[in-house]
Amino acid sequence: MSSTASGKNGTWRNWGGNVAARPAREVTPASVEELSAAVRAAAEDGLTVKAVGTGHSFTSIAATDGVLIRPRLLTGIRHIDREAGTVTVLAGTPLKRLNTALAREGLSLTNMGDIMEQTVSGATSTGTHGTGRDSASIAAQIKALELVTADGSVLTCSEKENPEIFAAARIGLGALGVVTAITFAVEPLFLLHAREEPMPLDRVLAEFDELWAENEHFEFYWFPHTGSTNTKRNNRSAGPERPVSPLKGWFEDEFLSNGVFQAANWVGRAVPAAIPSIARVSSRALSARTYTDIPYKVFTSPRRVRFVEMEYAVPRAALVDTLRELKAMVDRSPLRISFPVEVRTAPADDITLSTASGRDSAYIAVHMFRGTPYQRYFTAAERIFTAHEGRPHWGKVHTRDAEYFAGVYPGFGEFTALRDRLDPDRRFQNDHLRRVLGS
Repeated sequence: MSSTASGKNGTWRNWGGNVAARPAREVTPASVEELSAAVRAAAEDGLTVKAVGTGHSFTSIAATDGVLIRPRLLTGIRHIDREAGTVTVLAGTPLKRLNTALAREGLSLTNMGDIMEQTVSGATSTGTHGTGRDSASIAAQIKALELVTADGSVLTCSEKENPEIFAAARIGLGALGVVTAITFAVEPLFLLHAREEPMPLDRVLAEFDELWAENEHFEFYWFPHTGSTNTKRNNRSAGPERPVSPLKGWFEDEFLSNGVFQAANWVGRAVPAAIPSIARVSSRALSARTYTDIPYKVFTSPRRVRFVEMEYAVPRAALVDTLRELKAMVDRSPLRISFPVEVRTAPADDITLSTASGRDSAYIAVHMFRGTPYQRYFTAAERIFTAHEGRPHWGKVHTRDAEYFAGVYPGFGEFTALRDRLDPDRRFQNDHLRRVLGS
């Protein structure tokens, strides 16, 4: 059941390459019973426990010097209930596998983020989301959860069973237990019509409320050092299916969005002064296109260029002001930003520590190419986001602590009280959780 940690000399690293950890041991349980036993064994040895998915978080939320649990054998669909419109899936299942398996069954999640490499439990525990006027994050589509708590017992929760745990555990940050299975709401497979087109930033900001109201899924990318954006509108369609042709898809999604973009970032890293010119060219390189396909082929795209990211949720009504302030800050600073800024939305939900908890939200994500110094840009951006009571994405770079979160999350005290009850000895603690939740 045990294996050595990945990487050199037992070192675990995240996808962004900015976090490393050396666990005392690594466990790959093949069943929920084996996972429970691993948690109990850790307690006997006085070690903390962390489950880690694909390491797509840019924070050290999954880092541990105790027992690292890898859920890669806990994968696959446990049960599909067509009448209830649900699928129960094991926690280590990658979203990519869930999406393709559901499509084969003629089913789909209602909404999803823009990558699908993560495990279902990693994605939901950190609040991964896409963009939606009416449909919210992946965690908001959860109908029931199974988790192994600190004493090794298996607990299930839903709106009816342990509802106070359900309210918090859907985005549990790994602080309440190790998620072993998730039941998602699903619906019959549908088609989305995608419309991608460049639009001046001024127009997007002036018409943002209409663009948001008229589309089920609206998002845009603004290219710093330019007044240009690329907009994406995804809406349900009666068909027919008109996917992007393989060659066109390869050219636009692989060659331009990954290959040329990677090369442009290498140039930008070597010669930062060239970045504004590169930005102007790349903002024009993407031409308008429309296509119609099944949801996961429209919502998600490959992300092969490695980066580090910070993302904050602000009240939706504050988006335009926040973005104007971000642009003004970049324009008057010596910063050279080669990655576009991504803007998405989500409706209010009822999950205790969801970034959209109790308020309609807009997300602003800033990125830097892996290996370039990001601190100055992120620090300046974070100052703007926090002035608007921003809530940072739980899996992305930020410097906030428990005191800050107590001020921006009305239910913060409920979450920490539940953690005291479920994990009194802090079996699932690490340095990151000590900072964001308090000890």
